[in-house]
Amino acid sequence: MKDKNPNRLAEYACLVVFLILKLTLSFLLVNSVYELHRDEFLHLDQANHIAAGFTSVPPLTSLFSWLIKAFGNGVFMVKLVPALMGAVTILYCWKTVDFLKGNLLAKCLVAVACIFSILLRLNTLYQPNSFDVLAWTAIFYYLLRYFDQKETKHLYAFAVFVALGFLNKYNVLFLVIGLLPAVIITPNRKIFADKHLYLAILLALLIISPNVIWQINHHFPVLTHMKILQATQLVHVNRIDFFIGQFLFFISSIFILLAGIGSLIFYKDFRKYSWIILTYIITLIVFSYFKAKDYYALGLYPVLLAFGAVYLSRVLVKKCILTGLLFAFKIGTFIYLLPLLMPVYSPDEIIAHHKRFERVGALRWEDGKNHALPQDYADMQGWKELAALVDIAYGKVKDKSVLLVRADNYGQAGAINYYSKYKNINAVSYNADYLYWFKMDKPIKDLIMITGWKDEDPQRKREQPYFARITKIGEIKTPYAREKGAGVFLLEGAKPEVSSIIKSEIEEEKNDH
Repeated sequence: MKDKNPNRLAEYACLVVFLILKLTLSFLLVNSVYELHRDEFLHLDQANHIAAGFTSVPPLTSLFSWLIKAFGNGVFMVKLVPALMGAVTILYCWKTVDFLKGNLLAKCLVAVACIFSILLRLNTLYQPNSFDVLAWTAIFYYLLRYFDQKETKHLYAFAVFVALGFLNKYNVLFLVIGLLPAVIITPNRKIFADKHLYLAILLALLIISPNVIWQINHHFPVLTHMKILQATQLVHVNRIDFFIGQFLFFISSIFILLAGIGSLIFYKDFRKYSWIILTYIITLIVFSYFKAKDYYALGLYPVLLAFGAVYLSRVLVKKCILTGLLFAFKIGTFIYLLPLLMPVYSPDEIIAHHKRFERVGALRWEDGKNHALPQDYADMQGWKELAALVDIAYGKVKDKSVLLVRADNYGQAGAINYYSKYKNINAVSYNADYLYWFKMDKPIKDLIMITGWKDEDPQRKREQPYFARITKIGEIKTPYAREKGAGVFLLEGAKPEVSSIIKSEIEEEKNDH
């Protein structure tokens, strides 16, 4: 049977080209001077401690980490996973345009809008954010299909992605909060009369139940995590900056984004999809109320870009010059903004263009202050140097079965475990999930201690009474690294009470959590 659409083969070819381009740029546009990000180390270490939940993130990321580990745990695989998630996001945008009966131009517009945007940067980091955007995009797609065709398979697919989104990042609950009133106040509220909705909800609850049970058994650490986040990071969030960020993220696709928002409000052919724009508005309001970080809302945009692409493709029919100008603006603006979006500049080049980065707020960290580099970039340096220093200390210890490697924070611990030449070094910390990964079955005889970048006790006066010998191995000297100044100490000949002191400190930290 012949394909009814003679252009289908050309469309498939274009899609493949865009997906390959997406994957390629995720690697090409990252300067080799940068190492992995501190968050990536923590997520990778979770592969060694598979569980139904973690204090830092839900458990889905640990399963991706297990797969990365199974394929060698190399940097290429670490970077490939989020890049693939970004590619699948583009695939869902393409399918959304196809559902809206958009032509090849519309599909190319949405693909270019997704590739040449902040999403490219998002998909270079192995964090839950990439799957978060993918899940939100799939959720919109399957709801669109269900409301149009009333096929229950789309309702179950919707439920599965809500559940997977939940197991990836609890952020998806904000989307659900936005969706509920948006559906209720539109004719689509008929969904609540479909028994399959409740079966789909049961399916979603079944999928997330292990994590919910884990949260209950551990006294809801997610709530404690949110309180800490609120006190240390979200307190510095400005609501005006949050809304400005929504448009800056897609500034090079601004015409497509505005077309998407405008068409969902004013274009009669899209009037039946008003629940999408209502979801967008309500979700942004909820995010703003809780002073969320601006990138938490990124999952709202791929579907808007899909609608914008379809609308513009209809407006630009047989207007080749305007179409060309639109693509030129999109790609040209992205190239101009590239150093601000992607880590193509080395630290020295960023310093040389300091004013340009400062003007757009790229140098503002979670503490609300400006620094020499963007925070993510500073978080991707100095880790190999740290691991090498720890390896020197580790090599000096004869009986490694009674050695503890204790870092100041999860970034240090994860980086040591990843980059150390000793694959069973098992560095831990009182920070994040590492607090629960201490092995204290034997009395500690030696300790490798990694301090914070700001060490208030460089002479180690606190530890001197408990160890026979203390040697400073070195400290991180990589310029502009966030951990610059963090020291590595080898503490040998521990007194018997050291193990009990460490155990009591662990319990104290757990109680605080």
